[in-house]
Amino acid sequence: MRFILSGGQGSDYTHALPLIDGLQVQAVLADKGYDSDESVGRITAMGAAAVIPPRSNRKNLRDGDFALYAERHRIECFFSKLKHYRGIATRYCKRARNFQSLICLAAAVIWMR
Repeated sequence: MRFILSGGQGSDYTHALPLIDGLQVQAVLADKGYDSDESVGRITAMGAAAVIPPRSNRKNLRDGDFALYAERHRIECFFSKLKHYRGIATRYCKRARNFQSLICLAAAVIWMR
């Protein structure tokens, strides 16, 4: 498991490619917000399948494994479980290092269940 802590005012898309660099995976699941030629190209160059539904305004629509994309709900459920921890939901920690440590601890507790 890997994550990057970023500012709340920035886009998650800017951190997507550094997040997956160096990973050995079979598929990368993401929503339509991550659909770009650059990200899909880097994912396929890694040897993984890009399971990202194409945006509706794309000229060349590509096929995707929508059965595998349906498993993305597990990621959303994980974020929901993280928000059950009050310190994470309200971000009690002032320093990024402490907040990141709290997320790691909560993720480990959720994973052990």
